[in-house]
Amino acid sequence: MLKSLTISNYALIENLEIEFPDGLIIITGETGAGKSILLGALSLLLGNRADPGVLKNSDKNCVVEAVFGISQDKYVQKLFEEEMIEFGEEITLRRVVTPAGKSRNFVNDQPNPETL
Repeated sequence: MLKSLTISNYALIENLEIEFPDGLIIITGETGAGKSILLGALSLLLGNRADPGVLKNSDKNCVVEAVFGISQDKYVQKLFEEEMIEFGEEITLRRVVTPAGKSRNFVNDQPNPETL
């Protein structure tokens, strides 16, 4: 379950922090309110291609970070062990996109060549 989302220097967003409560979350709003921007940032975090054109300020890095609550399932724990990632109740995913278009991924603050 998505617990929080932090976005900086992405599209029209300079800095944004959102905390999500437990349960069903529905994002609504009028056309142009920014719903697609939030989904685009989340998609970037989950592996979509990084394009330097999405940077609000072309001199700064774009950073998208999300904290997810994870299941204490044995299969999830095994996946973490296989990827040598510390297993806990939460996982933090972060993606940094540079003005040159390069990107780096982090899982629980550990550099990771791919997103899970």
